[in-house]
Amino acid sequence: MSALRVGVLAYPGCFASEVFGIPDLLTMATHVAGPEHAGYEVAVVSPRLRVTASGGAALAVSPLREADVLVVPGFELLPGLDMDAKLARLAPETAAIRSYAAAGTAVVSLCVGAFLLAEAGLLDRRRATTSWLFADELARRCPEADVRPECLVVTDRGVTTTAAFSAMYDFALELIRRHSGAGVARATARVALVDDARSSQAPYVDARLLPQPGNEFSRKVMRRLDQNLAERYDLAALSDAFHVSTRTLLRRFADETGRSPLEYLQSSRVRRARHLLETTDRTVASISTAVGYRDSATFAALFAKHTGRRPRDYRASFRRGAG
Repeated sequence: MSALRVGVLAYPGCFASEVFGIPDLLTMATHVAGPEHAGYEVAVVSPRLRVTASGGAALAVSPLREADVLVVPGFELLPGLDMDAKLARLAPETAAIRSYAAAGTAVVSLCVGAFLLAEAGLLDRRRATTSWLFADELARRCPEADVRPECLVVTDRGVTTTAAFSAMYDFALELIRRHSGAGVARATARVALVDDARSSQAPYVDARLLPQPGNEFSRKVMRRLDQNLAERYDLAALSDAFHVSTRTLLRRFADETGRSPLEYLQSSRVRRARHLLETTDRTVASISTAVGYRDSATFAALFAKHTGRRPRDYRASFRRGAG
């Protein structure tokens, strides 16, 4: 087996840690596999002569070269960032990504590097993911893409996208598994203390960090639902509280948020349950009741639908201060 050629595309403002995270894990895998293994040839490449990454870190880069895999790191996506202007400044990188894909190179984005792939036209009619925090924005900018915000890593016809930051390691372990074997991937994960059993970013989603709707009506409805999580959902009573018909409430809430009050209530209940599982010793049955579900099995099924894990499994993974 020949060495796998991996190019990491550096560009102005990219996250330096995402430039070097995968190469470092591949280096560990090479040591784990031993001298008989062909390993990996990694180069940090750029269409530019000089690149300054996030935090003002100057990167040494090589000219663009042939690669089996091209990795596109993410960048700092601040509130209010003019995405069109940002991507316009990265036109040389977009052209390079398009060229690599046309040559048959497997292209991989880390986190919001997916926006560069979208700009290059690689996500059209493909499944994709990115950080859950920016998944809606990616779907808006690239309506031809099938954005899967719950996924950690999505590969569709030679194009791979990953979720936020640490998902680069989930991708790297899969790359190691394919090139070096499952045993090397498992051993590398143990050496690096990297979780090699994650399957979803859903458990990490915090709806409070998502952009909030600016319309006062839906915000008032949300506030009332949040204040009464343990009460039975009663659409008629909710409508009466805001002096509108049920039909009007559903329409206005959907227009402002894109979902129903019940859907919001369920996600809010799950968010509260996650907090209680992380910070208290209360039983699952007690938490189920506290967030409005008398039937623990119904609650557990809903919780698993939203987070990808049953309540007890979630607590085992995310309990704060757990040894």
